[in-house]
Amino acid sequence: MVEYQRRVNYYETDKMGVVHHSNYIRYFEEARTRFMEVAGYPYPRLEAEGVMSPVIAVACEYKKPVRYPEDITVEVTLTSMGKFRCAFRYQVKGPDGTLRATGTSQHCYLAEDGSIVNIQKTNPAFFQTFLAMVEE
Repeated sequence: MVEYQRRVNYYETDKMGVVHHSNYIRYFEEARTRFMEVAGYPYPRLEAEGVMSPVIAVACEYKKPVRYPEDITVEVTLTSMGKFRCAFRYQVKGPDGTLRATGTSQHCYLAEDGSIVNIQKTNPAFFQTFLAMVEE
């Protein structure tokens, strides 16, 4: 599990000062990007090696509103790592540690031409790095 911390920006909120629901998906992406950096395999490196990892499914369950200008923590966990896809779990927590939202995302691996990639064969270093980080 990797923790990613950030402050909510005013522009991310609605008229009531509550974070708009669409921004949680952005928080997930920011946290996932941080996860890759911590793993020692940042996303630009993966792309430079000819592999993309698009989102193929995402879900979010809202528990309690996040408001401007709160500091939040997004905990991101890699829950599965396969040859063709991987999955992450997210927990968004407020400054007092209360759970504000949970979510998941699934990703596949594609070559630059858009064809599906067996990441274990085409990029064993990436596969082994992330396989070692899987938590259930």
